[in-house]
Amino acid sequence: MLKSKYNNIAIYVSAFFIIALVLFAILRDTSDAITLRDAQKLLENHSVTKVIATKEYVYLKTRKGLYKIASSQVSPKMFVDYEVEIENGQSSLLYLLVLILMLGVGSFMFRWYQKNKMLIHASNPLDSTAPISSNEPIQAIRPNVSFDDIGGIGEVKIELSEIIDFMKNPKRYRNFGARMPRGVLLVGPPGVGKTMIAKAVAKEADVPFFYQSGASFVQIYVGMGAKRVHDLFTAAKKNAPAIIFIDEIDAVGKKRDGNRNDEREATLNQLLTEMDGFEESSDIIVIAATNKIDVLDNALLRAGRFDRRIFVDLPTKHERASIISKYLASIPNETDINALANMTVGFNGASLAALVNEAALLSLRQNTARVTMEHFYQVKDKVMFGKRKLLILNEEQKAHRVCYQAGKAVAATVFDIDFEKLLLSNETMTPPVTTPLLKHEIESRIKMLLAGVAACELKYNEHSSSAKVDLDEAKQAIKEMIEDFGMGETLFASKEQEDSILNKLYLETRETLSSLNAVLDYVEGILFERESITKNEIIRKLDGVL
Repeated sequence: MLKSKYNNIAIYVSAFFIIALVLFAILRDTSDAITLRDAQKLLENHSVTKVIATKEYVYLKTRKGLYKIASSQVSPKMFVDYEVEIENGQSSLLYLLVLILMLGVGSFMFRWYQKNKMLIHASNPLDSTAPISSNEPIQAIRPNVSFDDIGGIGEVKIELSEIIDFMKNPKRYRNFGARMPRGVLLVGPPGVGKTMIAKAVAKEADVPFFYQSGASFVQIYVGMGAKRVHDLFTAAKKNAPAIIFIDEIDAVGKKRDGNRNDEREATLNQLLTEMDGFEESSDIIVIAATNKIDVLDNALLRAGRFDRRIFVDLPTKHERASIISKYLASIPNETDINALANMTVGFNGASLAALVNEAALLSLRQNTARVTMEHFYQVKDKVMFGKRKLLILNEEQKAHRVCYQAGKAVAATVFDIDFEKLLLSNETMTPPVTTPLLKHEIESRIKMLLAGVAACELKYNEHSSSAKVDLDEAKQAIKEMIEDFGMGETLFASKEQEDSILNKLYLETRETLSSLNAVLDYVEGILFERESITKNEIIRKLDGVL
């Protein structure tokens, strides 16, 4: 009986692979890849009978065969004499049939396994408990991305130049008695290019680059995550000097809150141990990336581990212009870079890349020789809402946003709230504070949160719905002041006290801003021009007014 079961599963597996081979033969791409020069010759000799464009390739059909060239290598003007057909690959019906067939086979095999797994396991109990581990060796790569390929990261590049110099000249620092940080944490929202920046550091320093995502350490079997960490650091030490990059480190480095997760904690402990085990002469630097620094375990952030943090923000207008210029460098276009930068408030680097690519594909589909502003206007909504809704503002909304952010920036400076730079696209101005605060310090933070609403009410007699985030945070801070910290008129909490304090702080904030109209106008002018302003710039203006 058992032998028959094994014969059946062998038949099913064989059938599955036969079907897969048949599908591969049907669906595989039989065209030959050619160079740009070969493509130009075929077009000039009028040997091409049909031109078919897909997202990745342009196919040239001739009487002798079918050829393909990458879409990124051609320009629309090459096909002005041809009618270009746009295709999305094989027919949807064929793919649907393939999917149904594969799912059917997989579902049947899964049901058979579920029905008979106890019998199979009983026949060989050692196999049922043997862990299946990945023995894939960890390999280093040599990145081909340099800082010249990345636009809009001037300040980040300056921060990392010291790391690059250390990797090139470690003796210079050791002889001087200086120690480079063991870990560098890149903090920023998704899509701003943290991984590309890490690769560029390795490229500029000319050292091996070991990449792992935090999720790759999260294993089903106990001990495998910690082993993967150990293998990673061992491989890097053998290839020193080297850079280890851990993307989305929050997947493995979350705070330990008392809820047991032995595997994750063992992996985190192994990571901490490996970083502590660095020798001064190891010439290895760990770079990690996260967009959730607030969830990281404090042990990761202490001195000697990730003791240097670099914040990678959404690009400003000038930075967006720089990024767009790089992406358009190899694409024929008639565009206004500054206008494109103005219409992409809130876009990250990845969104800008997608925008330029979609505009180029649209130009190719329409058989136009160059990408124009009209192409960008047509694909902007597709890029915005295809992934997630980004902060895109019309002129009136932008004016209110500028006023709102200017009010927050001036209030934060007047009330001495710690910040370095404010961006027009920032939803929050300062990170959460975990250290104990005095009552007047909490009130100052609440005034900063209310300042945007106060500034808009003073100038426009209304404010936008985007104030919800700040208002919720202000209300929560007041609630904690009264209920948790006993900072109300009495030690007993009440809704009346919350309303009274909120109204009092709002009126004080409004009165402060109303006396600083000149400073507010100055900050608004700067934000309109470059969409960012530093605290030092506001301080200098305040010193000239007060």
